[in-house]
Amino acid sequence: MSEHQHIDHDALAELRDVMEDEFVILVNTFLQDADDRLEQLRAGAASEDAEEVRKMAHSFKGSCINIGAPELAERCRTAEQRGRYGDLSDIHDCISAIEAELGAVRQELAHFRDG
Repeated sequence: MSEHQHIDHDALAELRDVMEDEFVILVNTFLQDADDRLEQLRAGAASEDAEEVRKMAHSFKGSCINIGAPELAERCRTAEQRGRYGDLSDIHDCISAIEAELGAVRQELAHFRDG
């Protein structure tokens, strides 16, 4: 069984080639923003604000796509849909899944950035 890749290494390598010295800044900014967005998602869920959940998940999804983290983007899409349809019954599970995937993405991005 092959290990699941949490980031698209080809897309990230291409991004690194294009960004050159700014690549490290891009990765660091993504990781900091991801923490902020995760906190905003949690706050939206805690206050049962479906629109806030939708907006934060949508924005986070776009960042994940841009950095080459498709599985994380998919998990954000799921949370976005929950917010769009006003069904927050399992939003805490969605956020836990985002958090778990973000941990894996963080490790792979750090390895890619530093390697």
